[in-house]
Amino acid sequence: MSRHILAGAAFALAATTTVAIADAGHGSAIGQPGSDAAVDRVIEVEMSEMKYMPDTISVEPGETIKFVVTNVGDVVHEFNIGKPETWNGHADEMMTMMQQGMMTADRLDHDKMMEGGMMHDDANSILLEPGDSGEAIWTFPQAGEIGFACNVPGHREAGMVGDFRMPQGD
Repeated sequence: MSRHILAGAAFALAATTTVAIADAGHGSAIGQPGSDAAVDRVIEVEMSEMKYMPDTISVEPGETIKFVVTNVGDVVHEFNIGKPETWNGHADEMMTMMQQGMMTADRLDHDKMMEGGMMHDDANSILLEPGDSGEAIWTFPQAGEIGFACNVPGHREAGMVGDFRMPQGD
């Protein structure tokens, strides 16, 4: 399996694996990118039409998790760690990607994404074609309410959202 490094952010373009590692870009309220050396545990997540399995994941404050995400569905799906504000801010970018042909219902055009400057390589997000898998390493904040969602147009609105359960401080 070959991997290509692009402009300081690791974005592997392989037949079946995409790895996104970049700076947080979304503020510490949702946590920050983690490192392989700091991983506390690995969690596998499957995406299919308008759902995640599991759809609720318990995390500890400050825990670093490697997510291994597989799209077992028939269309493109995204695993995006954040909050409604994060997802709302990302919605226009995703719609633009669809409108400009960077993404179709079942395919990603990585060349068009590069040309358009929309590589979708944020550390908190994995965008996958059907049958593909990817990894993201994330360190969770000390407190807060965050979740994960698919921002492909129409998917979050159809219920493709999951929750991280984190113990709340006193």
